[in-house]
Amino acid sequence: MTLIEELIEKAKGCPKRVALPECDAVKTLLAAKKVLDEKIGIPVLVSDPAVIARTAKEAGVDVSGMEIVDCTDEAAAEALVSRYWKEDMLISEKACKRKIKNPMYYAMMLEAVGEVDCTFCGHVNTTGDVLLAASTIIGMQEGVDVPSIFALCEIPGFHGSEGNRIVFADCGLNPEPTPGELASIAIASADNVHALMGWEPRVAFLSFSTCGSGTAGSVDRILEALAIAKERRPDLKMDGEFQLDAAIDPEVAAKKITRPSDVAGKANILIFPELNAANIGVKMMQKFAGGAGYGHTLSGFAKPVADSSRGATVEEIVGDIAMVILAANK
Repeated sequence: MTLIEELIEKAKGCPKRVALPECDAVKTLLAAKKVLDEKIGIPVLVSDPAVIARTAKEAGVDVSGMEIVDCTDEAAAEALVSRYWKEDMLISEKACKRKIKNPMYYAMMLEAVGEVDCTFCGHVNTTGDVLLAASTIIGMQEGVDVPSIFALCEIPGFHGSEGNRIVFADCGLNPEPTPGELASIAIASADNVHALMGWEPRVAFLSFSTCGSGTAGSVDRILEALAIAKERRPDLKMDGEFQLDAAIDPEVAAKKITRPSDVAGKANILIFPELNAANIGVKMMQKFAGGAGYGHTLSGFAKPVADSSRGATVEEIVGDIAMVILAANK
């Protein structure tokens, strides 16, 4: 069974209500049909019913068994804004009423008030659009400053603490994270991976240096990030700064690290110091080791949101929906 097949099977054991606002795309309805038929989750189509009907006809999909939320119903939208909006919010009530006309904002508002468990989008909207909507409507989880995204990697021939699987973060959003942002990436990744995979997170902050073997401003930044992360979440197992081999290889860790560590040699989440390193690491894993990286669920938001690739296939979308459904269990 592949990793994605395994995740889909896990999602079937805890089906959640997933909002799908990009109903002008054929792939949305094809994926929704598969999610419904295979009992992976409960799709909630959020759009103009006329748009849904037109797309369903084009896709050859019967949506009669799916829940449809009419985002053009002004009375329903007004009631939703009334449930969602609070005086202390940064966004005004007037702005909420304007934003809710966009199906993606409507879907996330449904999620914010608990009508759905998660939102899947991004194969029509840009990443910037998704991030802005989620930041505005969902907001960040406690102790987290920025959203991030991880790659759940499956690497042939790798033998780590979770078999041939390991997580790289942040792999797509934060080019040069500050210490506070790096701490946020670690915390959000740990929580999301725990919900997704059921692992006990062991988070390693990566560097060219291991425990002071090298000195540079970049090392100081990593150590500051680790201190911030530990202060915010003392319950999580996090350590560093570690070179890659010291983070994942028990024999190397035993030689390089003399102090006790719950993470050294057995890390299952690797926090890269910046996006250049993470992107290069993912590409090297794919090209040199024949590995695969999965994950479009955004980490760090108060409730789960998926930002899919605009080039994703229907099968990939179904896998991404399964992952965001699992993230809704945290």
